Parts: sequence; structure tokens; C-alpha cells
Amino acid sequence: MTVTSNNGISEAGLRKVRDVLTRHVESGRIPGVVALLSRGDETYVEAIGTMNHGGGAPMRRDTIFRMASTSKPVTVAATMVLLDECRLRLHDVVDPWLPELADRQVLKRIDGPLDDTVPARRPITVRDLLTSTFGLGMDITALGTPIMGAIIENGLTPDLPTPMPEPDEWMRRLGALPLMHQPGERWQYHISNDLLGVLVARVTGQSFETFLRERVFGPLGMADTGFHVSADKIDRLPPLYAPDPRTGEFHVWDEPADGRWSRPPAFPGGGGGLVSTADDFHAYFRMLLNEGVHDGERILSRPAVRLMTTNSLTSEQTAVRDAMARDNAHLSFGQGQHGGWGFGMAVRSYRGDYAPIGQFGWDGGAGTSTYADPENGLTGILLTQVGMTVPSAPQLIHDFWTTVYQAIDA
Repeated sequence: MTVTSNNGISEAGLRKVRDVLTRHVESGRIPGVVALLSRGDETYVEAIGTMNHGGGAPMRRDTIFRMASTSKPVTVAATMVLLDECRLRLHDVVDPWLPELADRQVLKRIDGPLDDTVPARRPITVRDLLTSTFGLGMDITALGTPIMGAIIENGLTPDLPTPMPEPDEWMRRLGALPLMHQPGERWQYHISNDLLGVLVARVTGQSFETFLRERVFGPLGMADTGFHVSADKIDRLPPLYAPDPRTGEFHVWDEPADGRWSRPPAFPGGGGGLVSTADDFHAYFRMLLNEGVHDGERILSRPAVRLMTTNSLTSEQTAVRDAMARDNAHLSFGQGQHGGWGFGMAVRSYRGDYAPIGQFGWDGGAGTSTYADPENGLTGILLTQVGMTVPSAPQLIHDFWTTVYQAIDA
């Protein structure tokens, strides 16, 4: 695509983006990549490499990817629709819809036995779920503790290693566990986003996917986004690889045919269950940049978008989240270091790399990265099929954003 200078992106900068993407693919560590960059009225897309490790069909612009945790910034929109319609309020107690979360007990110590608890000081609210502070989540600093063991063993995580049960059973198991922290006290990753999907379904009486499709995906034209890939599109879904962290040898974590996304899941996970394409996610993030409007149609209110994309954590919570990212870089390969957190997404609160304060979005463990930048009017999507068991995908993500920001010349 020819990109004019009117949008402030240089041809030389775009060549550098392409060269860096090509270098990663030619290294043999990334079979293929689809990258999208947009600013103003121009959109630039590169599809490089192949769907499979070792060759085969080429990557295409409409290749479908497992979005993993980049699902979070998108699926949270369903809850925001309900807030806009006053069917939910930020400070509503969730007990009427999620009675399994009533009368919570809280661990005295994060590494203590599951029965060594105190009563929760207050009920859980909708805001606690939206800000990931309801008291329970995936905490890599607590690996090996009884509570983290119970979370994994009960299938409360995305199929690691136990498949997630259907939502009512998932809620029953979740409700049998104590909280790690008092409601509203501490940022905790992931589980709140899956909880929001159950909340939306119970409030609306529709499945989470149906509500998302009717109120978000459909109006945005996100025809290839959902919680599974239909048989007529399965050829557009590459294998998902999880290379051996010791040897780098490629292992298939999920095959397209008969894999986890080849049929509707028992649990439609808002925290990491979506499949999608670069163009579909571009439509969503452009809508956020346009403060809730897409092609003249309002999807979300302006204040809803601003709330989602503004740091919602206290200074103490932000410091804890930031420290968790920085102190565990050997596990995350440097991902997650932004400081702030809005609703379902990171919000950059300090300038730690080439991106400015205020950039919002998130990365996914399947090798995906999706962000928008209000200061520069910029959207970037980078999608691969290599999981973050090794640093290959995170390094590609970092290099993509480094070159993207160099390409802006006005």
C-alpha cells in the first residue's frame, strides 16, 4: 500500500517496520506474522511468512488468530454497554447476579491454608470486577501456594491444564475458594475478565457471545471474531505453537482441526477466549480512538470509553502491578510493563519505551499485541502463532512497536 505523507507516517519508516518483521520470520523462530498499522485515513498491513512452521500456506491479511489475553480489552465492552444503559452501575454489589460470590472469606496470608481466613470487609462490586480488584486472580508471584494450586486444579484458568467447565459449574468452584485479598484492595490478573462474561450473561439472559455479537461485533463488522472458528473458516486458523523453553523446539499446543477453537467452548472466556483477525481488532480499537463511534454509529458512550482507557488503580495498586511486571521479566519476557490499568487493558502511565503515556491495549500469551495511542491517533495490531513460552514473540512485539513509533514523522 502507498501511504501518503498526510498521515505523518514515512515511507522509510514503513520499510523499516517491514524489514524488522521479515528479519524475525527469516530467523526461523516466527513462522508468520500479520501486522496492521493505521493513522488518520490510512491503514498499512503486512502479512509475512507461513501459517505453519516449516512452510505451507502463506499468512494472509484475513488469517484468524487466537487472541489470548488481547481478548480482554474487547470483551469488556459488553459490560460497558450495560453501564451505558443503566442496567448495571459501577458500585452495584454483584450478589444478585453472582450469588456464589456472596459472603466471601479472605485468606489471612497469601501462602496460607485455604481455611485460614477472615470475613470480607465488604461485598464485591461491579467496579471491582472491571478494575480486576475483586480479590482473586492469576498471580505469578504466588505460584506454588495452596490458593494458586486450587485455582489451576479447579479449571478456573484458560485450559491450563484442566478444561474450564460450563459457567454455572465454574462459578460454583470459584465460590468454594477464599479470596486472596480483600475486595477492592489489590489488582489481580485475569479471572475478573472471565467473571464479567458470566455477569453479562446473567444480567441479559443471553449467552455472552450472543450479546457481544449483537451489541459489539455486529455493529463493528467484526465478522471473524468469536469464541470458536466455524468449519468453513478453519483453514484460515494456523496451528498455535508453544516452543520448548529449553531447546526452542516447536511443539503444537493447538491444532486447527479438532482443536480447542474448532467448536464452541463450554466456557466463553472473556479473559482470553476470542479468535479474530487484524482488521476486526482494528475496527474495535479505532472505535475506541473515535471515543465510541464507528461509521457514524455510537457503540459506546464517550465517558465509557474514557473510563475504560484511563488508569483506574490507586497509586498503591499501580505500584504493585508495576512491580509484578518488572520483577518477573524473566517469566513475562518484559511484557506488561506499562504501570496503569483501566478496564480490561493496560494504560501506560509512564514513558518506559518509545510509546507515550496514555497508550492503551494489551498483549496475549499466544503472541498477539493490540494497542491504540490517542496522542498520535495511532492503532497497531501484531499477530503471530507462537506462544510466549520463549522470548521470540515478545521480542518481535517490542521491535514492531519500536519501529512503528520511529515511522511517525509528523
